[in-house]
Amino acid sequence: MESEQLFHRGYYRNSYNSITSASSDEELLDGAGVIMDFQTSEDDNLLDGDASIGTHYTMTNGGSINSSTHLLDLLDEPIPGVGTYDDFHTIDWVREKCKDRERHRRINSKKKESAWEMTKSLYDAWSGWLVVTLTGLASGALAGLIDIAADWMTDLKEGICLSALWFNHEQCCWGSNETTFEERDKCPQWKTWAELIIGQAEGPGSYIMNYIMYIFWALSFAFLAVSLVKVFAPYACGSGIPEIKTILSGFIIRGYLGKWTLMIKTITLVLAVASGLSLGKEGPLVHVACCCGNIFSYLFPKYSTNEAKKREVLSAASAAGVSVAFGAPIGGVLFSLEEVSYYFPLKTLWRSFFAALVAAFVLRSINPFGNSRLVLFYVEYHTPWYLFELLPFILLGVFGGLWGAFFIRANIAWCRRRKSTKFGKYPVLEVIIVAAITAVIAFPNPYTRLNTSELIKELFTDCGPLESSSLCDYRNDMNASKIVDDIPDRPAGTGVYSAIWQLCLALIFKIIMTVFTFGIKVPSGLFIPSMAIGAIAGRIVGIAVEQLAYYHHDWFIFKEWCEVGADCITPGLYAMVGAAACLGGVTRMTVSLVVIVFELTGGLEYIVPLMAAVMTSKWVGDAFGREGIYEAHIRLNGYPFLDAKEEFTHTTLAADVMRPRRSDPPLAVLTQDNMTVEDIENLINETSYNGFPVIMSKESQRLVGFALRRDLTIAIESARKKQEGIVGSSRVCFAQHTPSLPAESPRPLKLRSILDMSPFTVTDHTPMEIVVDIFRKLGLRQCLVTHNGIVLGIITKKNILEHLEQLKQHVEPLAPPWHYNKKRYPPSYGPDGKPRPRLNNVQLKPIAEEREETEEEVHLLNSTTL
Repeated sequence: MESEQLFHRGYYRNSYNSITSASSDEELLDGAGVIMDFQTSEDDNLLDGDASIGTHYTMTNGGSINSSTHLLDLLDEPIPGVGTYDDFHTIDWVREKCKDRERHRRINSKKKESAWEMTKSLYDAWSGWLVVTLTGLASGALAGLIDIAADWMTDLKEGICLSALWFNHEQCCWGSNETTFEERDKCPQWKTWAELIIGQAEGPGSYIMNYIMYIFWALSFAFLAVSLVKVFAPYACGSGIPEIKTILSGFIIRGYLGKWTLMIKTITLVLAVASGLSLGKEGPLVHVACCCGNIFSYLFPKYSTNEAKKREVLSAASAAGVSVAFGAPIGGVLFSLEEVSYYFPLKTLWRSFFAALVAAFVLRSINPFGNSRLVLFYVEYHTPWYLFELLPFILLGVFGGLWGAFFIRANIAWCRRRKSTKFGKYPVLEVIIVAAITAVIAFPNPYTRLNTSELIKELFTDCGPLESSSLCDYRNDMNASKIVDDIPDRPAGTGVYSAIWQLCLALIFKIIMTVFTFGIKVPSGLFIPSMAIGAIAGRIVGIAVEQLAYYHHDWFIFKEWCEVGADCITPGLYAMVGAAACLGGVTRMTVSLVVIVFELTGGLEYIVPLMAAVMTSKWVGDAFGREGIYEAHIRLNGYPFLDAKEEFTHTTLAADVMRPRRSDPPLAVLTQDNMTVEDIENLINETSYNGFPVIMSKESQRLVGFALRRDLTIAIESARKKQEGIVGSSRVCFAQHTPSLPAESPRPLKLRSILDMSPFTVTDHTPMEIVVDIFRKLGLRQCLVTHNGIVLGIITKKNILEHLEQLKQHVEPLAPPWHYNKKRYPPSYGPDGKPRPRLNNVQLKPIAEEREETEEEVHLLNSTTL
């Protein structure tokens, strides 16, 4: 409600102009032909942008939507290009919100005029549900295709089904009558590569040949994946969630959600998973779903011409992505709300739920795993947990938090080293090396050779009468006096102890390889590797507690509830709790993670253990750093993202952050009616600023409004072409009434229609805590700093990010808190408290005798870049 009130308050005077606006949005659907330089990507730089002379600029203001209206009084048609955004710029949430409100009012005012207008109104009202329906359908279909293809190609590394080449190992043996219970995965129809090449099914020669073919297929899949990414869609690499979070916060990364990225990411995700790298497909599925949502949004004008509305579709798409990744529709909605979305109104909640529902329904209809479940590792437990078990559950949470803190620091350090060394210039070589090391080490261990999802399934599964895994190799105790349950706790056999050692080696392998794998130039998710690490640790702890309860059932901690012959401990439950704890430690998710894991098990009984482990992992991880892995990668890549979870506890003021600083060039401004067309063109050519405050005159220096560089350029060019008498000496007028001019003067140029009359402003003594909060909640790109109505400077999103980054580097503040209560003047004022005089270009005049700081002036930061 506060946002709405501010929208109304800031636009009441000028919003009527936007009724006739028909500006079109610049689409994100470009081929990904350019590799983004993560080291130098910036937000919109209103003061220190990289604008080059003579180019057009796409900037919008955070205070009004006037720039999307008629640029010239004599032109009836809107000028193309106004209201759009350039690549690597931030959208104006306030402007987009008000533009959508004006569109809605226009449609409602016309719907009673005719049946056609009523139909258009209904189409507009239902377009939101249609686009999320299409997104859910496409997401579910692509997820099913990826699951089926990844399973088939993973088994291709070990052999092939001669009777039906398109069957994986499990499907190949379904129809065979020659399988046995102990060797259910062996059938005549399935041939290993050793049997096909050298004709041997057993022996050293067979093992070596299968080893060689396993490495060959792993390297082939990895090479093909990284080559497709590098050549066709550079944005298809990684998990995509850090970039999705940044895009949902309002940043433009053109091509990141395009059709080429969708196509290549879908193909290479299958290849990357099949190569056996320590990665998962769950995170990239969120990127795939958002690509679908972005593409379908262009079918509906309501979303194609409004970037803020489009992000509502992307929020729903991210929920659909998690829904098909884990088979958890409710968890997907909560994930979108808790983890990725920046703006999440109530109607987006409903549509996100519907999109997740449709996606889950489509995936269930496809049934890619053949178990009538949405995920491979769906499990059900029937043994209750006991109060004592909270202690090992909390210990698993501690392990998850320590693992998350270690992984974030190690992975960020490696990614930073990759960017700063020559090694980062050879992404194909890096992927080949990582894939080769992974394949060579993974093959001898049966638990690392398995597909990660199948490994998690085996670790989650409780030992029953039909299980033949080594983890279920228990000895039957014939001396038990009575059997309470069908499958009581039993002493571990040799197979269990052997499996524990193999799991310990697999745990070390997964921890090391995941650090180096996440961030390479192939689609790579983090959910499944983190869950696998936690599941391994949890299964080991579960077996240890189970054996402890069996051999020491007379201890007071077991005596009351665990009697001899009863099934007291479920090791699979410990694996599930450990998986949730490790994933929570890496991502710092809480509510959504608990719900996702709850939907995997289908039992409310285990909510408390999950909550205890997840919260413990978050607390332990936060003790080493509050950033999750996605926020850390956002900061590493330099994306302009203001994290709402981060608290601002410093005592700086707006005057400490605003530009210009003392060592910066003076603030360039425009006057209301004293400048000519040539003066403005010279100012545009001589500076790289993307916006200029407009003041009344050199004498009063009071703020009138804000004009964007792009709008000024387009307006002047259009006026020279379409209006007679506009020359370089023509007076430019931003005022409502043109001042009286001599008769021989050229025709004046009126540009009031492009002026934002209500830019967001703060005073120089506004605490930065409030300024940061305003930027976060309203999605501002810039605001002006004033003192008694006189403009002093400007604060952009980039300035705030620089300020936050540099404050983190200072252990102690440079000035005590009481110092900020002193009466002081910002750099734009002299020691007498009066505004400094300005030159004819209406810029601040440097004063030589004021180079040294006075007692009233405190400067916490130097003018440095991020």
